[in-house]
Amino acid sequence: MPLLWLAGLFIALPLAELYVILRVGDWLGVVPTIALLAGDSLLGAILLRSQGRSVWRRFRAALAEGRVPHREVQEGVMVIFGGAFLITPGFITDVVGLLLLLPPTRALIRRLAVRWLRRRLFVERVVVRQREL
Repeated sequence: MPLLWLAGLFIALPLAELYVILRVGDWLGVVPTIALLAGDSLLGAILLRSQGRSVWRRFRAALAEGRVPHREVQEGVMVIFGGAFLITPGFITDVVGLLLLLPPTRALIRRLAVRWLRRRLFVERVVVRQREL
């Protein structure tokens, strides 16, 4: 089932991106739309660099303090994905990338993802234990 969902996403997302790009192109014109897509890719590269450095500094500080850098690793993964989404041409992926790169929304998404993973892992553990009995 997850593979089917993923395949659907790989088909639906490019189609949705193309639709949004065409609608924005109709509204703004071709040249401004292309300039906007190029500009947000450049912004993505700049944000990826600055936020990546920030996360890297916090990661190294956590190691220097002798603690396991759980949060820093999670944020690092989110920054990498956010930068990749922003560099990818398209407005939908740009919104997702921006949400992953901005510290306040990244913290919110991280908390929600950790909560979801904990619930999911707990349910899978219960199912595995029931099967063992």
